[in-house]
Amino acid sequence: MNLIQSKILLMLLIVGNLISCNAQQIYPLLTSLDNVPNMSHIKDTNNELQSFVGTYFSTYNGNQITLYISKENDKFFDYGSQKVYIDVLSVKYIIKNSSGTVLQDTKNMLLPADDLKHTIYSIWVTDNGNKAELIYNGTNCNIGFGGIKLIKISSTQISWEYRPNDIVTTAEKCPPNLDTTIYLPETKDLIFTKQ
Repeated sequence: MNLIQSKILLMLLIVGNLISCNAQQIYPLLTSLDNVPNMSHIKDTNNELQSFVGTYFSTYNGNQITLYISKENDKFFDYGSQKVYIDVLSVKYIIKNSSGTVLQDTKNMLLPADDLKHTIYSIWVTDNGNKAELIYNGTNCNIGFGGIKLIKISSTQISWEYRPNDIVTTAEKCPPNLDTTIYLPETKDLIFTKQ
């Protein structure tokens, strides 16, 4: 092997090594964050999220609730010491009272990318893609922060369960002029139908 061929071979080995060191590490959705290195990608490798995607409608206590469920690939989450990219379900919603007045609209709300207020993202999809567990970051001052479960009943219906963790606020935590009403239906087994 001559000197030129040796240099080319050495350069190819170095480039190949750099590429393999910087390659994305991909893990399936049900992988615990404890088991992945920093900056990993947790991917919907089995296409479990797609069946939840769509626009769904229901009524609860006289209010009309429309959910807009989409799939976001490689959503970046910064948990301090752990930073990861995750394929997630993202839920936006519009809630109207019985006369059609909008009570809350997160579908058309413009927030900075790092503001998690009003956001709903999936954290797990289990039961062969038939059950999704989501986290709701709450409204102003994180009022209503809690878990949401969606269960597929059929290709056109899902069951909803929402349980807020904390609905109490203090004056120091939240100024009195902010709306701290939880408009999402706080219930179990509410059926939403795909539109």
